[in-house]
Amino acid sequence: MSSKVVIYIAIFIGSTIGAYIPKLWGAGLISISSIIFSTLGALAGFILAWKRQN
Repeated sequence: MSSKVVIYIAIFIGSTIGAYIPKLWGAGLISISSIIFSTLGALAGFILAWKRQN
């Protein structure tokens, strides 16, 4: 697999997991906290995949 594909998959998985974290305390999937955690999850996925590639 191409390194770009791996990074895109990691971003997708990270943002999906991040979006579901606020559900643990009862927030909705379309809420500010869900958007923030989704962004943080995508960033974490990108960093992990990028470090693994290099």
